[in-house]
Amino acid sequence: MHSSTRVLLFKANYRQDPKIRFKRRKKGKYKGAEKFIEKMKEIQEEAKAVLGKAQKEMKKYTNRKRVEVNNYKVEDLVILSTKDLKYQMVKKRTEKLMKRFVGPYRVKKIVLSNTVKLELSSTVKIHLVVNVSRICRYIGQVEEQRKEQLAPVIIKRKEE
Repeated sequence: MHSSTRVLLFKANYRQDPKIRFKRRKKGKYKGAEKFIEKMKEIQEEAKAVLGKAQKEMKKYTNRKRVEVNNYKVEDLVILSTKDLKYQMVKKRTEKLMKRFVGPYRVKKIVLSNTVKLELSSTVKIHLVVNVSRICRYIGQVEEQRKEQLAPVIIKRKEE
């Protein structure tokens, strides 16, 4: 029996239950077979326990890095990671020179517990719904901080 579907593998393959054509015999007549059956049941129970423990551990370590969408609200400003966007960006650049995050973009809608719909610009050619692991909250500049443009450098009478 497959654990996730609770259907016998034979029935899943052939769409019918297996036909077993033998009469049941009295218990105690075949002690070797009974021992074998008991041993197999013990092995199955042990395997179920080990698989259950492994599932709990995998869930624990997987959920460790997940971020809940409750942190984001509609109209929040976020920045989008470019880690997996190298081929989707319109202006192709080398990976070294590419920014780590692009944006800020507005959250239009919270779709699921781990996905949001963004209001993206035309330069980003991806689906509007993204996983929250690919976005970060946008933090604007501090009011007292000034961003000054540097004066152009003049080389051979041309501004560079």
